[in-house]
Amino acid sequence: MENALGDKIKKLRKDQKLTLDQLADLAGASKSYIWELENKNPPRPSAEKLSRIAEQLGTTIEFLLDTENKIKEEDAADAKFYRKYRNMDEPTKSKIRKMVSLWEDDE
Repeated sequence: MENALGDKIKKLRKDQKLTLDQLADLAGASKSYIWELENKNPPRPSAEKLSRIAEQLGTTIEFLLDTENKIKEEDAADAKFYRKYRNMDEPTKSKIRKMVSLWEDDE
């Protein structure tokens, strides 16, 4: 039986060259908890821990839980960035907009 959540966590973890121990430490979870999410079917994640795992993997909970693969990995990374951007102060947002403008001028 397929475990879409576990497959996505494992892929993102390996893409970032993280061990089970490293991801567990970063996400405030145990190694066995991460292993169970990756390998047990069905996984039984808590929302709080899944949120911390998604944060450490640079994605969103929505992407991890999307069993129909409607959300692309890149779109989830963009959504995560935008959520972070919305919470930044105005001077930081202004700097980011200027950097993007410089990149656009190079094209």
